[in-house]
Amino acid sequence: MILDGFDIAILAALQRDGAMTNAALSEAVNLSASQCSRRRTALERAGVIEGYGARLSAARLGYGLRAIIRVNLSSHGQTKETDFARFVARYPQVRSAFLVSGDADYILDVRTRDLEDFAEFVHRHLLPNPQVSQVRSEIVLKTIKDDPGIPPAPPPGS
Repeated sequence: MILDGFDIAILAALQRDGAMTNAALSEAVNLSASQCSRRRTALERAGVIEGYGARLSAARLGYGLRAIIRVNLSSHGQTKETDFARFVARYPQVRSAFLVSGDADYILDVRTRDLEDFAEFVHRHLLPNPQVSQVRSEIVLKTIKDDPGIPPAPPPGS
């Protein structure tokens, strides 16, 4: 799908507020509400917009600790990757998981209530996993940027 300036403006506005009505979107991007509706539907059908959701406050919901965990597996292969992906999917405290290049095999973004809950997750679940050979953790002390959106690409030729 080729995006024009209006599509990019719509995407940017919806990333700021996914609950925007087409009327509010119309005002934000300077396009009629019916055109915004048509374009939004096209962006959804094309898979550019994957869904909508609310941003929740981890701190206000009691999740005071965020950690980044680097995991190395003891062996590799498609079956091992699939098994580890299934393992990670079982734990809601793992908010994101990435297969990466570099000195780790996986990077996990973990949210827990406190250090005790974090230690329990690591020592009762992650370290006992027979696939895991090494775990290195960093506790997030302060978040300086946490933007869940992506910058919409500028239109070609701009």
